[in-house]
Amino acid sequence: MSILDSLYEAALADAAAREAVEPIGHVREQAEGQPPARDVLAALAPRDTVHVIAEVKRASPSRGALAEIPDPAALAAVYAEHGASVVSVLTERTRFHGSLDDLRAVRARVDIPVLRKDFIATEYQIVEARAAGADLVLLIVAGLDDDRLRTLRELAESLGMQALVETHTASEVERAVASGARIIGVNARDLTTFDEHPERFGELARAIPEGAVRVAESAVRAPGHVADYRRAGADAVLIGQALVTGDPAETLDAFLRAGTDAVVARCGRTPPRPPPPAPAGERRS
Repeated sequence: MSILDSLYEAALADAAAREAVEPIGHVREQAEGQPPARDVLAALAPRDTVHVIAEVKRASPSRGALAEIPDPAALAAVYAEHGASVVSVLTERTRFHGSLDDLRAVRARVDIPVLRKDFIATEYQIVEARAAGADLVLLIVAGLDDDRLRTLRELAESLGMQALVETHTASEVERAVASGARIIGVNARDLTTFDEHPERFGELARAIPEGAVRVAESAVRAPGHVADYRRAGADAVLIGQALVTGDPAETLDAFLRAGTDAVVARCGRTPPRPPPPAPAGERRS
């Protein structure tokens, strides 16, 4: 069994236990009683600097414990105050030490969109994400067949959310595009081995169509890594470990500066040059 398979197995067992206590019909009522989800596509719209999706992350299978984070809402507030566009909250319990309570606490504290990051494969997990206040959910192509991927994305959108559809290979990018995904991530970490390949985003981003939000995930430890992703065409960068193991405010500030300074070549295409200045006395319309 791969690491990814074991993560799904644990996450689905936890979800089944919750569903046995609180059936999906009740959870759907809670979801429908939530205020409208935040507009994630607007929050991640193209701009002069890269967007940062800043993560509340206590641990990972590859690194073990990272940070205690006794108050995830306070950390999320720092992220929002220092320019994060979205807060990602790990809700997986066994290997990442997260919970839906973390998500609820963050949602109550910040006004920017919140991502539920977990190993999602059932309708129940989508509905409970909205009931907890999520605006965005993670769907991993490697863990889902095409029908399930489309069904879960459409369910998320029917509840007002969006889906960050995560890929690792060229064929997975093709599947994400074919599924109708509008926010597509490329994870530099292979979830079957947990090896990192930072160059993967630049290789695969070319296949993500214009109009979709391109998200670079993992292998970000320094401002230069953000700049590299931005130059390769990233609209947003998802960052966890580097923020929770250092000073989150200073680190986020430095990453956003790097994303602003980087010259963007949209998937290999040089950005158009601005028009030359108008001659003196002449004004361009």
